[in-house]
Amino acid sequence: MNKNDSEIAALIADLDHPDKPTIRVAVDALISLASASPDFQSILHQRLTESGHRNYWPAAYVLGHLPRPSTVVIQTLIEALDHREPDIRWAIALLLVRIAKTENELLNVLVALCATGTTNQKRMALYCIRDLALSDSMSLAALLEALRDADPTVRVAAAICLKLRPDLDDAGKTRLLKVYLKDEELKVRNTAAVALAHFGSPSAEFLAALNTASESENDQTKRAALAALELLEKRRSASSGSSRDR
Repeated sequence: MNKNDSEIAALIADLDHPDKPTIRVAVDALISLASASPDFQSILHQRLTESGHRNYWPAAYVLGHLPRPSTVVIQTLIEALDHREPDIRWAIALLLVRIAKTENELLNVLVALCATGTTNQKRMALYCIRDLALSDSMSLAALLEALRDADPTVRVAAAICLKLRPDLDDAGKTRLLKVYLKDEELKVRNTAAVALAHFGSPSAEFLAALNTASESENDQTKRAALAALELLEKRRSASSGSSRDR
């Protein structure tokens, strides 16, 4: 891809454009340029660290596609997890997941962010951990601790992510059950119910709570309980079918 200096300057200027489609076009073009030119990478790094710009995340996003992104690139991407636009947050999160697969230290940053970040950063860090499909004790502990977060949307995210952790032990399932039974927020309780049902083998206490909730006058409570019961039944049927096939 050949571009003269004025075209490159225009693309870099577009990183500060208020129009997201314009930024996307510039970012896509700059990723190709940066991957082929160390000199151009240096220009973008300078752009990332100089003051007076409207947007910093696009330059970091471009540089984040290169091998071994720098500390300032990672830090800018982490900050962008708090962006006001959800689609930008998700684009950044997907890139961080990609980077974390080869940069182990980033995983430690994401785990710490689950407890220390803004509400948006906590949620996005949790989803990054989920998408990395981890099975280590450190990340699992971060998900479980997030169930105690003061913000209910973080607790919802934690429950969603725990659903995909086959390494969740009985103590973790007990904590999810406690969330279902006692959390002050309805959406958190409902999410925890479906997450816990995903594991099958329900306790008597969980089944009793679900059966009671399935007759609730609150439509959301009732639907969540019925969904959890249906999932448990599917798990039971699948387990019975596997046993008969042996």
